[in-house]
Amino acid sequence: MSSWIDGVMVVLILTNLALLGTSRITVCIRIIALQGVVLGTLPMLAGEEVTLRLALLTTATVLLKGVVFPWLLLRAMRKAEIQREVEPYVGYILSVMVGLLSLGGSVWLAQGLPLPGPMAGTLALPVALFMIFVGLFTICSRRKAISQILGYIVVENGMYAFGAVILDEVPTLVELGVLLDVFVAVFVMGVAIYHIRREFDHMDVDQLDTLKG
Repeated sequence: MSSWIDGVMVVLILTNLALLGTSRITVCIRIIALQGVVLGTLPMLAGEEVTLRLALLTTATVLLKGVVFPWLLLRAMRKAEIQREVEPYVGYILSVMVGLLSLGGSVWLAQGLPLPGPMAGTLALPVALFMIFVGLFTICSRRKAISQILGYIVVENGMYAFGAVILDEVPTLVELGVLLDVFVAVFVMGVAIYHIRREFDHMDVDQLDTLKG
């Protein structure tokens, strides 16, 4: 199964680079949905045998990350009338270059990190770190609040990718708890996006600094 896990990790790398180089928010949300479906397969691939625990975890992950989260974000995007990320703090070509540098740094960093046990797949830890870096960079480099929400989800996806390949060390309740936290965060942020758009007619978070209490 190690080769299948590494194949999944390659898909995650490509989706993150695509996310950094795309301005259309609809496409970005679909990329996040694809990530969710792909991540949902990790517990099955990492487990030695298919159990009810793995089946429930896989189903919950695919439904939440691949269906529910993207639906909430698309709904918020339509209500806020957002189409694309315009003039981000960091351009898209430079963002992809930063992503490639982050990938190289993640590979280097992963070589020196001690692990509680052997990981399934040689790319699991570097890709998990890479996704966390990409998510943090997206939060810091984009102007639109909904793009920053996508970055937050990518960070959580990276943490989930790490936990899924050492499933025996991470209780299912902890993983589902993280998923629930993200679900609540996405829901609340979606409501906030709608109200910000309705009140101020824009979604540029830097313009919100001009508001006075």
